[in-house]
Amino acid sequence: MLLLSGDWHCFFKRFQSAIFCKQKKRHLNTVPHVFTLFLDCSAAACQSRAEQPQSAFKLLEIDDKYKIMKPGDVVIDCGAAPGSWTQIAATRTNASGAKSHLPKGTVVSVDVLQFHPVAGAITLGGMDFTLPTAQEKIRSILAGKQINCVLSDMAPNATGVRLLDQENITRFCYSVLKFAVSMAAANSNLVVKVWDNAEVPKLEADMLRFYDNVKRIKPRSSRSNSSEFFLLGRGFKGTEKTGN
Repeated sequence: MLLLSGDWHCFFKRFQSAIFCKQKKRHLNTVPHVFTLFLDCSAAACQSRAEQPQSAFKLLEIDDKYKIMKPGDVVIDCGAAPGSWTQIAATRTNASGAKSHLPKGTVVSVDVLQFHPVAGAITLGGMDFTLPTAQEKIRSILAGKQINCVLSDMAPNATGVRLLDQENITRFCYSVLKFAVSMAAANSNLVVKVWDNAEVPKLEADMLRFYDNVKRIKPRSSRSNSSEFFLLGRGFKGTEKTGN
């Protein structure tokens, strides 16, 4: 497990104590003991970052590279539980207003599961985003505001039937796309999670009708053997040119 800089400090402090202990007690087996310290520090590091599971690093990587969110933006997070993407969105849009010199953003997060509130965000737990009632709720909250970025980490419960699961996640993507297009601000962005399947090229083509650029992204934090990747649509160009 990789340790961050602060975690290495923890490790070396404990390592120094271990060496001192060895000098006092010659029977101490240093190598396995130091390895145990390493694991302890790793576990402590994971505990301190428990609020940011692996999925959080995927969004951080995408936003760091493509700058899809900024202070003052309106962001919708679909499939938000347990809330790690919402935390990132709230921070990067300044949704809590913590940075008074920057514009204050708006983040609305929805998931069919209940999840803990996130500072600065409006959380809608126990609500299925794909249903019209959930989307109308979001519209009423925004009260006419246009959306700068829609995020979707939604995935269906696995049925064990590969084709059915792929069909279901693609259906989620289309639900998010239709909603995003209906409320998107100029040059807005869209991120949807998908599992590789035969329908993805059509989904990409449909996204290109509304966005200047559509790109497949496989974050480094995704498992290499996973079929999961993300489609990023950048630069919403409106609907008039598409004839819709």
